[in-house]
Amino acid sequence: MGARALRAAISAAPINAAILFVWGTPAFAQDPSASASGINPADTAWMIVATALVLMMTIPGLALFYSGMVRKKNVLATMAQSLTAVAIVSILWVTFGYSLSFVGDGPWLGSLDRWFLAGITMDSVNPAAKTIPEALFMLYQMTFAIITVALVAGSVADRMRFSAYVLFSIGWFVFAYVPLAHWVWGGGVLAQMGVLDFAGGLVVHLSAGISGLVAAKVMGNRHGYGSENLSPFDLSLAVMGTGLLWVGWFGFNGGSALAANSRAVMAITATHLAACAGALTWGAIEWATRRKPSVLGMISGAVAGLGTITPASGFVAPWHGIIIGIIAGLVCFWACTWLKHRFQYDDSLDVFGVHGIGGLTGTLLAGVFAASAIGGTAGLLEGNPNQLLIQLYGVVATLVWCGGVTFVLLKLVSAFVPLRVSMQQELEGLDISQHGEALQ
Repeated sequence: MGARALRAAISAAPINAAILFVWGTPAFAQDPSASASGINPADTAWMIVATALVLMMTIPGLALFYSGMVRKKNVLATMAQSLTAVAIVSILWVTFGYSLSFVGDGPWLGSLDRWFLAGITMDSVNPAAKTIPEALFMLYQMTFAIITVALVAGSVADRMRFSAYVLFSIGWFVFAYVPLAHWVWGGGVLAQMGVLDFAGGLVVHLSAGISGLVAAKVMGNRHGYGSENLSPFDLSLAVMGTGLLWVGWFGFNGGSALAANSRAVMAITATHLAACAGALTWGAIEWATRRKPSVLGMISGAVAGLGTITPASGFVAPWHGIIIGIIAGLVCFWACTWLKHRFQYDDSLDVFGVHGIGGLTGTLLAGVFAASAIGGTAGLLEGNPNQLLIQLYGVVATLVWCGGVTFVLLKLVSAFVPLRVSMQQELEGLDISQHGEALQ
């Protein structure tokens, strides 16, 4: 009987082990802080994906998009600017950027309570995102700061000295981006007024666009602008970059819901439709006026639609995305052609024409189309014309602040290093003159 009982116990061991695994593993694997802090696993998983998508928008998305539209001799230098923005902004964000932007309730600036992420624990959350770990919220917002700094460089492509770009990027992040992010998203003065900016019409696109315009005017036009062929080196790179930006924008706008919920899905749907409408509208205008729809035009229209829907994406219905995308294609095409030629500024990669004008237009349209059933705020069409005035105030504040900071910073940087390369260096290309490398 003893031997038989022993054999029975041995044969039952795998079954007992499986039962222990099934019942024991979830309790062991579950973070005990999750229930205590309200951290939601589904929201956390979605926001990890969204964070990766937004980082992808800068590298490789924006790096490919921008480098495909410059000349061959400047491809590596253009990519280096995007890569450098990732490295610099990430360190500064952890050091003090996150804390000043999203911690504290001051009207103009946050606090330094999270200096070097002090106080962030496994179960801490930010009041703006109570269902995900605070460290994840910090990382997600970091990716927005990264791409905004990188966007500005497109206006002065082909001619800005790398050392000047580094100094300017640091200063612009500190004095332009961080305060504006707090004003709009961190509970600051514009948020208290009720300005709507779901994912960055003001904080990202208009701020980068107006800063790029000011930088282009201060630095002057490229050698040969208006008289020589400055056509893109490889539009196939730009098309691939557009695709990465387009997909990444799902994390950009959808992730701004800060949860895996229906609002995120509505924002993603409106975003995709706006991009489609923008691409088709820009292409149709070229087809009608120039007999041929260019690839450059269609990808520009797509990015214009994406940038324009951004501030409104979490406040409007999906079908509004189509209307906003059409408006984006029309207005941004006008800005990149007539307006640019009328005032003769050399915005190399049309940062102001696409992102600046798109961000401005989308911010105002958010005040028109905002649906209370989606974002909790009614716009002009639902009987709240005051929202449009609030949006206009946000636009003016962003233009004045970011434009002014950019002008002052460029003058300060020029006191230490020249802003642009020499004529000879510009002719030979920034890849060689600034980095000692070149495409063969």
